[in-house]
Amino acid sequence: MGGDAFLYTRAAVVAAGRTEFDSVLEDPAAFTPYATDLIWAESLLYTPDRAYRRITGEEWDRDTRYSYESYSNTEGWADGTARPADGDELQRCRR
Repeated sequence: MGGDAFLYTRAAVVAAGRTEFDSVLEDPAAFTPYATDLIWAESLLYTPDRAYRRITGEEWDRDTRYSYESYSNTEGWADGTARPADGDELQRCRR
């Protein structure tokens, strides 16, 4: 699965709601249908931009601290190994 497909399927998990999101966090195998059936929600990524434009009438020139693009966190993956999230990190993800 390429970077864009991985990003769009992660967005689909978010779009599916809190229960599904929590399910995937608890059991990564719950992500399988999104990946194998290519369930995408790319448009969710542009929701903040559209909301800002709708409210202000202007384009949002966003500069965020973190990129949502797949594989963009080079510092976090520099050694090529995944680090399991601790309880605090999981709680932040669930907010």
